[in-house]
Amino acid sequence: MSLNTDRQSSGMSFGNLARRPEAGSFVGLVLVYAFFAIMGGAVFMGAPGWSSWLNIAAEVGIVALPVGLLMIAGELDISVGSVIPASQMTTAIVSGYFGLPVLLGIGCGLGVGLLVGFVNGYLVTRTTIPSLIITIGTMFAVMGLTLGFAVLIAGSTSVFLVPGPATKLILGTFLLGMFNVSIFWWVAFAVCVFYLLHVSPAGNWVFALGGDRESARNAGIPTSRLTIGLYMLSGFAAAFVGVLQLMTYQNAQVATGQSFIFNSIMCVVIGGVLLTGGSGSVIGIVIGTATFAIVNQGVFFSGLDPNVGSVIIGVLLLAAVLSNDGFRALALKYSTRKG
Repeated sequence: MSLNTDRQSSGMSFGNLARRPEAGSFVGLVLVYAFFAIMGGAVFMGAPGWSSWLNIAAEVGIVALPVGLLMIAGELDISVGSVIPASQMTTAIVSGYFGLPVLLGIGCGLGVGLLVGFVNGYLVTRTTIPSLIITIGTMFAVMGLTLGFAVLIAGSTSVFLVPGPATKLILGTFLLGMFNVSIFWWVAFAVCVFYLLHVSPAGNWVFALGGDRESARNAGIPTSRLTIGLYMLSGFAAAFVGVLQLMTYQNAQVATGQSFIFNSIMCVVIGGVLLTGGSGSVIGIVIGTATFAIVNQGVFFSGLDPNVGSVIIGVLLLAAVLSNDGFRALALKYSTRKG
């Protein structure tokens, strides 16, 4: 009797664990790191390897966290790729070209992200056009405006800004010469988003929004305000990454940021967030981001041919996504047995 009870308890515990959206992504992370640890050797497992993939993960991760929230809520944001250079160029023009205080430039750059997020959210809630189409439209609009204003005002597509020591230390320095301070900002963003999604009442609203928008509205959830707020958070995060890059490299370019569109969505999906909405976790998004960064930098440290590396990236990422489905099926199996 006791043995059967223990088995049922362990089975239920395993089922609960497997049901977690980040379960499959964690297995994928372990396998990916083990593979490149073998291929890359001691250098990849040492400080150079860790700093390399953590620096990549930090910037992508800051963008991926609010993008993940939007996907859990059943929405998409493609415009993040244009917000990054827009915030860079705005900050650089205000504080670099015109010589105004750096904090004012940073505020203007972040304001651009909030404005684009508000426009995205407003259009999504006031029209029946899918968010994918709306955010593609705003992406191209912001790209054009960034290029146009940069050439019109500064006469160039590249503007330099040399931040003060304090600003550089907080937003753009490398600790021990390797680890960018953006890693700590990524952790801070993850903690805040974790509280929002998994602790605060608004988190239940986000899941309800992705599950059934009409039911959520009928239950009294402020769906329009919540959607606009999520898009503004996404725009703010993308703008913040733009500011971080500017303070680190001291140069704003109008042609940066496009890779963040696909990379952020990929990190979120690897982390166990469903494209259909209604399911996901912040821990899973963080794990998915780390997995992507390890693969991205592991190919370099292992000395693989870039073409072969692309194939490996595709196979490993697909395996990570499939493992998520496998764990969900396993969890359903244990749930059925429980019933």
